[in-house]
Amino acid sequence: MRDFVGNEVWTDLVENAVERRHPAGATLLRQGEPGTHVLAVLGGVTKVVRRERNGELNLLAFRGAGELLGEVAVLDDDVRLASVEALTDCVVGVLTKDQFTHFATRHDLFPLLVRYALTRLRESDQARGGGDALARLAAVLVQLADLSGHALHGPDEPLELALTRHELAQYLRTSRNTVTAKLAELGTRCVQTRRMRIVIHDLPALRRTAQTLGG
Repeated sequence: MRDFVGNEVWTDLVENAVERRHPAGATLLRQGEPGTHVLAVLGGVTKVVRRERNGELNLLAFRGAGELLGEVAVLDDDVRLASVEALTDCVVGVLTKDQFTHFATRHDLFPLLVRYALTRLRESDQARGGGDALARLAAVLVQLADLSGHALHGPDEPLELALTRHELAQYLRTSRNTVTAKLAELGTRCVQTRRMRIVIHDLPALRRTAQTLGG
């Protein structure tokens, strides 16, 4: 969203928000609850998940700093269609429904918000495109590391993500067995799996693998 509205408008929005911090794994917004507020992501990475009618949990997207969360339910005056969980430790700015709608009106943001929503849908589809499974997996992990600001704050330190192999398989539109095999191919010196967690140890190696996607 920051890229759509510019730094000046984004800064104005953040200055009117109440800052909150959430640990990795925390639920920031819950599916089915009313849209009472909007979150501006100031730091960290989140995942958007939806519980389907058959009970299956579906990973829809990843969101990082400079993004808005929960604005659709606020603008539609309806319940939230998905939940948002912290993939890493996160910092968000909270704006009430009234604050956000007044802010959007004052800055004439409603046409931009429609474009923003459509662009996010398009980006999610592109990220799930075809190609070599190993390179696609590496590209998603690199994307998450970049969204978290990991390269700026500690590129030599491990990055722990509250993410499972099943969720990665959903996002990449492949099988869990394929993700497990490709993680093993990357090796534990590069990426390690733990219970409900994936830990990145060698981001440069992941970047090299991801670069083969377009080759």
